[in-house]
Formats: sequence, structure tokens, C-alpha cells
Amino acid sequence: MAGFDRPEDEGKAQPGGAGKPAVRDEELERRGRDLEAAIAARRAADDAKVKPSAGSRDMAGFGQAMKLSSEFIAGVAVGAGMGWLIDRLAGTSPWGLIIFLLLGFCAGVLNVLRAAGKIAEPKPGVIGRKENE
Repeated sequence: MAGFDRPEDEGKAQPGGAGKPAVRDEELERRGRDLEAAIAARRAADDAKVKPSAGSRDMAGFGQAMKLSSEFIAGVAVGAGMGWLIDRLAGTSPWGLIIFLLLGFCAGVLNVLRAAGKIAEPKPGVIGRKENE
């Protein structure tokens, strides 16, 4: 039989045959070229989108870092200031400072988490309300 003897012969026209497998190969090649053209067009469209430059991304990250660090430092500073003031007025030196410094640290961490969007902001009027009301 003058058919296919090996797997690599598949898709080739049979000698003296109708040539139908060769038409399939041409169709496959055409579809491959169409797919490559579509992918190239898609990549070009994606590259054409406005991308922030490396400098603006760095500055945005720097701004976010400054915001988060100032949130934390403000919480600690306010807590330390309140503790120092209570110690001066009540004469309870170092306990007011220690307790309010720890409270300020907790408040600073909470502010950073809120500013970073890791926890939700509290909704007004929700605290103290029952679920069935």
C-alpha cells in the first residue's frame, strides 16, 4: 500500500492521492499566522496603554511610605505626650508615660492598618447597636 508508513509522514499528501492532507497543512499554517498576528496586535495594544513611568511609581511608593510612617509616629507621640502630661499633673512618674506610650503604639499600628486598607474604617453609629434593631 502506498500510504503512510511513519508518523512523520502524516499530513503529507499521499503519492498519487487527492492531496487533501496538504490542504489541511495550509489551513493550519494560515490559522497559525492569523493567531500570531492577533497576539502581536494585542501586545501592541497593551503596550500602547498609558503606563506610569518608573520615577512616578517610585514617588508614589515614597509618598505612601511617608504617610504610613507619619500615621505611626503621630500615634506614638500623642500617647507619649499624654502620658508625660498625666505624670506631671498626677505625680505618677513613669507609669502614666509607660501606659500611654503603649496605648499610643497600639493606636499607631491601628492607624497604619487603616491607612493601608488592611482593616475597614469603623462605620458611624454601628458601635453599641444591636443586630436586630
